[in-house]
Amino acid sequence: MEGYQSAEFKKSMKIRLNYNNMMTRFVGEKGISEEEITAIKDQIEAAKKAMVKKRAEGGMDWRDLPYNQNEVVRDIIDYANSVKDQFDAFVVLGIGGSALGPIAVQQAINHPLYNELPREKRGGWPKFYVADNVDPERLSCLFDVIDPAKTLFNVISKSGGTSETMSQFMIIKEMLEEKLGKEETAKHIVCTTDGVKGNLRPICAKEGYKSFVIPAGVGGRFSEMTPVGLLPAAMTGIDIKAFLAGAAYMDELSQNDNERENIAYMYAILSSIAVKQGKNIHVMMPYADSLKYISDWFAQLWAESLGKKFHLDGTVAHAGQTPVKAVGVTDQHSQVQLYAEGPYDKMVVFLGVDKYRRSITIPKIYSEIPSLGFLGGVTQNALIQTEQVATEYNLLKSGKPNMEITLPEVNEFTLGELLYMFEVATGFAGELLQVNAFDQPGVEAGKNATYAMFGRPGYEAVKEELDNRPQPEKAYII
Repeated sequence: MEGYQSAEFKKSMKIRLNYNNMMTRFVGEKGISEEEITAIKDQIEAAKKAMVKKRAEGGMDWRDLPYNQNEVVRDIIDYANSVKDQFDAFVVLGIGGSALGPIAVQQAINHPLYNELPREKRGGWPKFYVADNVDPERLSCLFDVIDPAKTLFNVISKSGGTSETMSQFMIIKEMLEEKLGKEETAKHIVCTTDGVKGNLRPICAKEGYKSFVIPAGVGGRFSEMTPVGLLPAAMTGIDIKAFLAGAAYMDELSQNDNERENIAYMYAILSSIAVKQGKNIHVMMPYADSLKYISDWFAQLWAESLGKKFHLDGTVAHAGQTPVKAVGVTDQHSQVQLYAEGPYDKMVVFLGVDKYRRSITIPKIYSEIPSLGFLGGVTQNALIQTEQVATEYNLLKSGKPNMEITLPEVNEFTLGELLYMFEVATGFAGELLQVNAFDQPGVEAGKNATYAMFGRPGYEAVKEELDNRPQPEKAYII
């Protein structure tokens, strides 16, 4: 991707937020009034200061990723170019942000049927798969479509203790060593993990695996702009320099102290007020198949960051919105009925695109059938954009708050902007809701219970607690 450093290019690729339909002036009494925004002015100002302070103190290391990885990026690109011709497939072994980010970026930038393309139409890059679950059918079926002896496996785990990922790694390592021997197997495994700590670091040293480092201060759901996401992207020919440049541009825009000119801050402000109004469901609805998995990535970011039991001061919060994914126009024929006529417990966010990368014109046939003839000569580009406008209007008419984020086009630069904007918005929303947006005790509790049930050393107290849990009653089992 060329020209992304010029001021003219950046301006032309700036993503936009249109929140008219969130406001009472447009959507009616269930919307957000100017008075409600003014009423939390002190909280907004405090949140701005907290964001600056936390960044300065190293509490948001993910914000520096667009700037401090030049050497890492060079290493990733050199490595990807050196191994691309050696493998038919590249498989990510990861879960959570280690899977959702790579999937979202791959779907957004590359051909939607990337793996079905012949190799030359993939630019010579290997096929791409993500194994992100321990359903035994999932991994077994993957082996039906790939040859492990011609596959590069990327093991992603910061701690090297992620049960799901490490179980997959252990299965694959043994399989490869049985087929290829220990020395050759080392060429088929690349690890992305902590630079010093964790199980994978000594394993890499012992086995001779190539490895990339996840910065110590960057959590999983904020890790897409580390080697967690950059290596998988580079292995499918995606321009990771342009991706980070887009994030850097959004970082610049996100430092604007005027929230009315700051997309990330306004997104957080509107969302937090919606929460206080009882709109506890946050629907994300892209009108582009390329962006459909952004909703999945966002769901983890928003739910894991803001869904917290306690406020920062220790008082009970039970905060957060439930993220729901939809796709336009597909879900106009299913979920939109609920959004238009159901309860006032949702806010809907549309992701739109100004310019699609391809165009198809509907032929001028069946002109004698009025319900079909009007489509003749219209592009599907115009059709999907018109349907988005129509859905927005439908919700507006029903008094259901909604807003729109628009990408001038989907490319590495705008995608970097979008993901970074959501990350900043999440941090700012955490400040407004007064919760810690950067921990995940609810997730850890589930992990610990799993460890205890399998008898992992150090979890004996949790095992005892589990053994003493209420036992099911037959009366409630049918």
